[in-house]
Amino acid sequence: MITVLLADDEHLIRGAVASLLTLEDDITVVAQAGTGDEALAMARAHRPDVAVLDLQMPGPDGLTVASRLRESVPECASLIVTSHARAGALKRALSLGVRGFVPKTVSAHRLAQIIRTVHSGGRYVDPELAADAITAGESPLTPRETELLAYAEYGAPVADIAARASLSVGTVRNYLSSAAMKLGAENRHVAARLARENGWL
Repeated sequence: MITVLLADDEHLIRGAVASLLTLEDDITVVAQAGTGDEALAMARAHRPDVAVLDLQMPGPDGLTVASRLRESVPECASLIVTSHARAGALKRALSLGVRGFVPKTVSAHRLAQIIRTVHSGGRYVDPELAADAITAGESPLTPRETELLAYAEYGAPVADIAARASLSVGTVRNYLSSAAMKLGAENRHVAARLARENGWL
């Protein structure tokens, strides 16, 4: 029997998927969660074989949860399901060891097959998402621009970023301005969001 954790902040969708998966002879849903923090707690408590994680949910997102599960519940394979698929998110997911990446349009029957694939050590990536990732291209940002945008992502003031990076305020402004210009963003916050969406942070 394959034990599964379902994490999705949309209660109706999560409940429907759980009901459909229980119709499978070899799959049982042992826990459900509506936030990233709940998913982590449930995974540690139930030690599921596979965690089916929504990419975007309150608290830690699906990729952050997958990354933490890799450390705290290493026997649990992670599968990301998303309605907001971006090529960058797929690249990041693969770098974090996520075993599956599929859109929410996947049927319950197909999801069950993918859960079996992931559980047996295989990997499944939706072909369309894979094609998008291949054509997305590499980051135009330098390593230093990437580092500073990561600091800026959660609204840190320039002075704080400068202190963390051991740089002058003026130098940080120049790097952030350059990064925003490369990404066509009006400010550092938008630039950070775009970089995150493209999987460059």
